[in-house]
Amino acid sequence: MSQKTKSKQIAFPDLPYMPRDPKNYRPKIGLIGCGEITDYHLQAYKAAGYQVAAFCDPKLENAEKRRDKFYPDAKVFTDRSDLLKIDDIEVIDIATHPEVRSPITEDALRAGKHALSQKPFVLDINEGKRLADLADQQGVLLAINQNGRWAPHFSYLREVVRAGLIGDVVGVHCGVHWDHSWTRGTEFEKIYHLILYDFAIHWFDFLSTIMVSQTAQRVYASATQAAKQGMMPPLIAQAFVEYTSAQASLVFDAYVPNGNWDQVLISGSRGIVRSSGTDSDNQQIEIITEKGTVSPKLEGTWFPDGFHGTMGELLCAIEEKRQPSHSARNNLSSLELCFAALESSLSHQAVAPGTVQKIPEPR
Repeated sequence: MSQKTKSKQIAFPDLPYMPRDPKNYRPKIGLIGCGEITDYHLQAYKAAGYQVAAFCDPKLENAEKRRDKFYPDAKVFTDRSDLLKIDDIEVIDIATHPEVRSPITEDALRAGKHALSQKPFVLDINEGKRLADLADQQGVLLAINQNGRWAPHFSYLREVVRAGLIGDVVGVHCGVHWDHSWTRGTEFEKIYHLILYDFAIHWFDFLSTIMVSQTAQRVYASATQAAKQGMMPPLIAQAFVEYTSAQASLVFDAYVPNGNWDQVLISGSRGIVRSSGTDSDNQQIEIITEKGTVSPKLEGTWFPDGFHGTMGELLCAIEEKRQPSHSARNNLSSLELCFAALESSLSHQAVAPGTVQKIPEPR
């Protein structure tokens, strides 16, 4: 491809990367778990015109705080069973930590509620399959709050691939270089697999949405502590994935106090698409093919628009009587990729996705 061809500007592709809303369906929503992250959930729901009718948290003050800020007429509870008894609440947003999330999800499904579970979905693949089966048996939908799918740059990159603009995918390469030591002194600091699991699940999930036509064969991963990071979880990690006829790499430098950088490159048989910037909300995108180069300007931000996307897609799926694109069963492939990376980082061996059913313990 010549430099002359590269510099030729073409029209922006009109791609459906923004969150969608249902046409007419506006159910009442109940929120279980009212921690700090739910501020973004509620910002998105309020802006979209969604109805949150009840809040539940073991700490009453947490539920009251969210109610008073966003939906003053909503009810508050400390016992989820009280919330789940409300007949006209049809959708439950479950925003608790994963250690306590599965029984809450089960209770919501058995109560006949559609549910949006916070990510990462489960700690055990078989438990995830059981909950997905239970949702089917109850005739309700279970979706996973993989909000990164609706981060504007991730969403646009995915739609570029889906539209076939760069041909068959050959490689996906992500580099995330920013500071995650903000978790020092929080509950997150207790998570050994903080980077490759709690954080990188967004990137493993991104790979799963891009590589839908290829099967991951093996994952190689490593994780270690950065010099002078001063906290328990390894903040340097990487994962390399072999597909049938493609490759992917994820590199995380999560102890970078200054000079953040975030980038994605997807190479295809007919071109490339790349995105880069100082953080996830300031990304410059370029699509380069034989037709020329296009640099679209994206709208929105990951927080809170990603949360608009996850709830909006669930509501659209309910209205349209279909499975959501971020269904529990769909998300299991992302977890299998992630769990294989965790095992590889501990064993220092290549691991096939699907062979690791639970999060491996440090050793």
